[in-house]
Amino acid sequence: MKKNIRFVQGNEACVEAAIYADLDFFAGYPITPSTEIAELLSYRLPIKGGKFIQMEDELSSMCAIIGASLTGKKVMTATSGPGFSLKQEAIGFGVMTETPCVIVNVQRGGPSTGLPTSVSQGDVMQARWGTHGEHAIIALTASNNQDVFAMTVEAFNLSETFRTPVILLLDEVVAHTRERLIMPKPGELNVVKRLRTSVPEGTDYHPYLPREDGRLPVSDFGGVHRYNVTGLAHDMWGFPSNNPKIVYGLMRHLVDKIQGHTKEITRIKEFFIDDAEYLLISYGSSARTALHVVENRRARGEKLGLLELQTLWPFPVDVVQERCASANCVMVVEMNMGQIFYEVKKAVADPQKVFLANQIDGSFITPTDILNILRIIQGKGA
Repeated sequence: MKKNIRFVQGNEACVEAAIYADLDFFAGYPITPSTEIAELLSYRLPIKGGKFIQMEDELSSMCAIIGASLTGKKVMTATSGPGFSLKQEAIGFGVMTETPCVIVNVQRGGPSTGLPTSVSQGDVMQARWGTHGEHAIIALTASNNQDVFAMTVEAFNLSETFRTPVILLLDEVVAHTRERLIMPKPGELNVVKRLRTSVPEGTDYHPYLPREDGRLPVSDFGGVHRYNVTGLAHDMWGFPSNNPKIVYGLMRHLVDKIQGHTKEITRIKEFFIDDAEYLLISYGSSARTALHVVENRRARGEKLGLLELQTLWPFPVDVVQERCASANCVMVVEMNMGQIFYEVKKAVADPQKVFLANQIDGSFITPTDILNILRIIQGKGA
């Protein structure tokens, strides 16, 4: 059967995937380098019967998608650095209210206005800790358009499965790289539907009482069940509570439902790992450069391998630890000052064998940047 092949930007692949995953509602505000997502959805979404709205700012956009999700819609917003900062309070509200939603952050240089048109991967820690308090979060990423499509669908699936906000951390290079995308056929990729409660109308419905498998069946707000939604610590009916036992149970649930399923959430790609003496770890567009170096040096007989992380949070500690165990040296390739580098150092048995190859000036990291560090390491006999 003939494949449906398109030539698209990463932002366009994200749009196609969101529609594939049954996106119903998008609210956003234009900001470089994510604007194409909003532009395309303003046209595509109404055609399929969905709703698009341009809000007055990023905070209101986040609040709008949470409200739409509570009524039973699959929702998404898209932004970049400064807009991602503005969304943090409402992301925390989504975590506390256990509201499924997808937030796309196409990273650019910062802080503040920074480098609006240049690449960066500086929001990794903000994705994890941007909103205050103890919580867990899911953050995915991708290095090419085919994976952007797959990880966007995964973001929706994980959001619905764990009833939580999911962050898709792209970057400017991935977002604006135009390349081939093979469109999956309908049904080829799994699309998780919202788990709705079987509790009949007029029966006591507990919106925040997990099943034995940890999932929370939902009733669409405004439907047959009346219940409370609040950002305050709450009981299983959604009503505020400062009872230590109830608060403890809620906090453990919010963290454990994600951290306790790290293995199921983890998405990775492996290249030449089995015999790698020098193991590169990377993600997003940096992984494209890392893979080029690995393939090039392999052709020269050097034993390099690449572990590409597609799940950044929860951080896959066990996977990183296992894959790094037999390598003589580990090099983390990223475009920040070492945000994943330090996570890798904490994960491995010997942190002294972990090195950083990075770029922080808005330039895309090159093979030369990586090879310069590799030569230093090899010169030291690491």
